[in-house]
Amino acid sequence: MFLVSSYSLAVIFTIITMLCWGSWANTQKLAGKTWRFELFYWDYVIGILLLSLVFAFTLGSNGDEGRPFLKDIAQADVGAMFSAFVGGVIFNLANILVVAAIAITGMAVAFPVGIGLALVLGVVLNYIYKPEGDPLYLFTGVALVALAIVLDAMAYKKMASKENKIPLKGILLAITGGILMALFYRFVAGSMANSFSQPEVGKLTPYTAVFIFSVGVLVSNFLFNTILMKRPFEGSPVNYRQYFKGKLPIHLVGVLGGIIWCIGMSFSIIASGQAGFAISYGLGQGATLVAAIWGVFVWREFKGAPKGVNLLLAFMFLAFIAGLSLIILSKLI
Repeated sequence: MFLVSSYSLAVIFTIITMLCWGSWANTQKLAGKTWRFELFYWDYVIGILLLSLVFAFTLGSNGDEGRPFLKDIAQADVGAMFSAFVGGVIFNLANILVVAAIAITGMAVAFPVGIGLALVLGVVLNYIYKPEGDPLYLFTGVALVALAIVLDAMAYKKMASKENKIPLKGILLAITGGILMALFYRFVAGSMANSFSQPEVGKLTPYTAVFIFSVGVLVSNFLFNTILMKRPFEGSPVNYRQYFKGKLPIHLVGVLGGIIWCIGMSFSIIASGQAGFAISYGLGQGATLVAAIWGVFVWREFKGAPKGVNLLLAFMFLAFIAGLSLIILSKLI
């Protein structure tokens, strides 16, 4: 199977992760004009599973190192497969809760609370499990990326209407979603072998772990998204009849969103062999700032911004670049 052979290549892979995780939501933005999120989300989940299979039978089945996908999944023990599956379930619930929090409180509250919490807790948990990199550089970098997320949120808040009351339900959803988002990666990482090139018996290689994770996302979606369709956080209920009435192009947009996200997930897991789980996860969660770049330069969300917003955005990008640089350097010091 294909494996990352150097730290520099691992960094490139984590940057691709960041780009993918920060860009997939553009597909939902495109589909959202005529297509409810709950319906879009089914195609998104299907896209995640499809890409995991494509990678499993291509990159995960060719080459001299590790175990090919079918051989790997045949020898895997129940505990390892269950861990990756639970990671998918946790991620799916976390993702839905954070999106719901954004719908209720807006990006200005949901992102710093949810994604900021996920970033900090996720790096800490993954570092405790497998400490790699200089902790001073790593955690200073994480703090700067978290600061950048807060600055991004402050800029959005200045653009929003002057509404002082923030619904408590939205804050609680963001906190719960952030904690769960911090946990999912740990379960996937725990399912995998310590050495990807010479994996121990019973453990999973990266491509198999991502596939089992994707199955967990799909299976749990029958529960989580069905509930969301019947009791949406925003808007009227939707049903499966509406989903199957959707035209092929609108379904393909959702599938593309899932493919983009899963490329990021796969590259993050592959890169963790050289970068370590904490660094790989931490760099990937910088995706929030990639989303901000889309918002600023493509979707023009800050056009006509009030005084002070451009300064906040400038400091946001500086903190982002400095934080990412320190996270990368933490493995080189």
